[in-house]
Amino acid sequence: MKRHALIIEEYACWGCRACEVACKQEHHQPDGINYIYVNEMGPKSINGKLDFMYRINVCKHCDSPPCAKACPEQAIFKRQDGIVAIDYESCTGCRACIDECPYDAITFDRADGIARKCDLCSNRVDQGLYPACADNICLGHCIYFGDPVEIKKKILEKREIRGGWGEIIPGC
Repeated sequence: MKRHALIIEEYACWGCRACEVACKQEHHQPDGINYIYVNEMGPKSINGKLDFMYRINVCKHCDSPPCAKACPEQAIFKRQDGIVAIDYESCTGCRACIDECPYDAITFDRADGIARKCDLCSNRVDQGLYPACADNICLGHCIYFGDPVEIKKKILEKREIRGGWGEIIPGC
């Protein structure tokens, strides 16, 4: 089975938040529920110059997800294609997964009393489409979706062209 990954080249992020908007629109998320969000880091002085960067917070779809291990209802599971998803019908809202997520990528939906997280728009992926945040919406062209090995090759090629700055932020 084809393996899916979402890899974000954060050093190329402009902070436009188009990924947040696309996700909110796709999932009709109310205020306070975000599957992806952009954090501003800085400005801070590095070698006498101000530096500013954006960190994108989203589920990394871990190979061995600690959130799934923590769920007493086994409502969180890893699909064969690498997507980590939640069965919202089985979730009891105990929040054990929220405490175990090393990326702070799971949110609690107070209205429904359950945990929610990015599932890489699995409904779209199952139809052969990209997740909303990766569907050519990013102005900085820093969000990649697909085979992780191919994505890393693309990023390295792009770096050679522009001078080699930045790092690839891996999943867990």
